[in-house]
Amino acid sequence: MSDFGPVQMRSPVLTVRRVDAYYAITVVAPGIAERFRSGQFVSVSVGGEHSGMLLRRPFAIHDVKPDYGGTVEFLFSVRGPGTTWLSERRSRDLLDLVGPLGRPFPLPRDPVNCVLAGGGSGSAPLFPLAQALRRRGCRVDFVLGAASADRVFSAITARRVAETATFTTDDGSFGVRGRVTDALGGVIEDARSDVVYACGPMPMLREVTAVAAAHGIPVQVSVEETMACGTGICMSCVIPVVGDDGITRMVRSCVDGPVFRGERVRFDDVGTIPFDALGAPGWKARADKDGIADREAG
Repeated sequence: MSDFGPVQMRSPVLTVRRVDAYYAITVVAPGIAERFRSGQFVSVSVGGEHSGMLLRRPFAIHDVKPDYGGTVEFLFSVRGPGTTWLSERRSRDLLDLVGPLGRPFPLPRDPVNCVLAGGGSGSAPLFPLAQALRRRGCRVDFVLGAASADRVFSAITARRVAETATFTTDDGSFGVRGRVTDALGGVIEDARSDVVYACGPMPMLREVTAVAAAHGIPVQVSVEETMACGTGICMSCVIPVVGDDGITRMVRSCVDGPVFRGERVRFDDVGTIPFDALGAPGWKARADKDGIADREAG
């Protein structure tokens, strides 16, 4: 197996802590910690050995430390029986993990100004990214938002690691009332940002991409799409993405992503197979007419 490929581990739980509206679990997983790059995730088996919950749950990696032999922390909300079971784990319990999975955030070769935009628990993978960018000499500015104050994740850390940190809440209970995208444009202009990195719900990512495009800067988005296997087998997490050749393909978020160039994701068509996507019904006839099929075959 490649030194940089994913591994499966039975990892002991170090801590389970409540962080406002979320839970954070830290496990001892040196094989995953040493391979991790910002933006990757773990897929966790839930329910125990005799559980009927067959599908793993994907969670973004929030923090990696070399202490205790290599630890990995991931964040989650309790939404159903699987995450309820996870929230009830205790120190020394074993978790079955596969990771690190997915395509990480690409890092700039030279120091540039970066703004990191996150929504709710989607902010979690932006924190190791911020550290990686700072190590490369980049300026980092945060814009973090959520529905309410208890869902704005790790505001204190954001203030510590970034040049500036702006917070928004839908109800105005913390920071500025409004959405991430209401504040993003002003931060881009004030910080003279060169690139946007974003993670959060799909509607937020669509709007962040539009704001970045309006300011003429690139955006990298980590999509929050439902994943069942996490390894590219089940095809449940496909989304339409435009390739370098201009052809739309249904790609798997778990292995081709979760990080994509924002302008390449067809957000308005997520959840469907666009009529002009490669392999869609009638695509071959249209491609023959436009001369695309020969180019694809070549």
